[in-house]
Amino acid sequence: MHTMRKRRSTISDVAKLAGVSIATVSRVVNGTAPVAQETVDRVQDAIAALGYTPHAAARKLAGRETGTLGVLLPEVAAEFFFPLVRGIAEEVRNAGYDLLIHVASSGLESSLSTPLGEHNTDGLLIFTGRLTDEEITRLYQAGFPIVLLYRSPPDALAIPYVMFENKRGARELIEHVITVHGRRRIAFLRGPEGNEDSEWRERGYREALERHNIPFDGDLVGMGGFDADIARETIESWIMEGLDFDAVFAGDDEAAMGVMAALRSAGKRVPDDVAVLGFDDINSAKLMAPPLTTVRAPIEAAAAGAAQALLAQINGQQPPHQLRYPTEVVIRQSCGCP
Repeated sequence: MHTMRKRRSTISDVAKLAGVSIATVSRVVNGTAPVAQETVDRVQDAIAALGYTPHAAARKLAGRETGTLGVLLPEVAAEFFFPLVRGIAEEVRNAGYDLLIHVASSGLESSLSTPLGEHNTDGLLIFTGRLTDEEITRLYQAGFPIVLLYRSPPDALAIPYVMFENKRGARELIEHVITVHGRRRIAFLRGPEGNEDSEWRERGYREALERHNIPFDGDLVGMGGFDADIARETIESWIMEGLDFDAVFAGDDEAAMGVMAALRSAGKRVPDDVAVLGFDDINSAKLMAPPLTTVRAPIEAAAAGAAQALLAQINGQQPPHQLRYPTEVVIRQSCGCP
């Protein structure tokens, strides 16, 4: 059951609250003619009180469209983000828009107010964790076009969002090393705190263990953070502690790089001693030594789909609520296959 979007405030509502004509509100909003400062203040107070933003069509007629779409990202250094940005940029460019990208400058991502929004873009793509639920809800209730990347909307709001089929891909990956390679001490590295992709991948991991009567062991779950350095530190600490494991599902391919580096440093062979598994199938996966067994996620296609959903909203259409993209296990040598 979706929470209903409240009625969008109109220019008539602003005029009534401010005690002026619609034409006067239009002149203030669009700057088309001089208006007394006292009147401007009353109109602006009414706009703030009502949360009024000009409708996209009205903005276009008034020449107020920015011609720009925005993307909020936590970083762009990881290889995952290259195809993501490419997929968005291609759709945006083909639609005649410019793309404005903002990258988080702080680890406290969810506490940041957005530098992008109604004031400088016509719509926004929001990567997981980049805005608080309150800010997402405010943008939605203001009628501003938004699409969420790799997270579901807060409070069952009918905001379009893009996800991968994480659980099934992870389950099939783990079942492969259990049934084909006989691994039973399989570790899992979680992604960043609150990351939905990671949560669904962990569910798939647990389901695979349960299906094959392997008890879940909390000692075999650690932090990978979708980051090579974090994953390496976790594996190094496990090896120092003497923890026994014969496979590691790193959570994603970036973390898998760190896992392999830690195992090499400790003199352990991949896959003979420890199988290593990733998720995403970034370009580097097939170049690792040994090449990485992973789950292929259509990163660029999902990003393009998110951009299409945003453009549909701007054009007055209603895109699907959820865009879920299928994944596929890719077998290479790091699991033990020839």
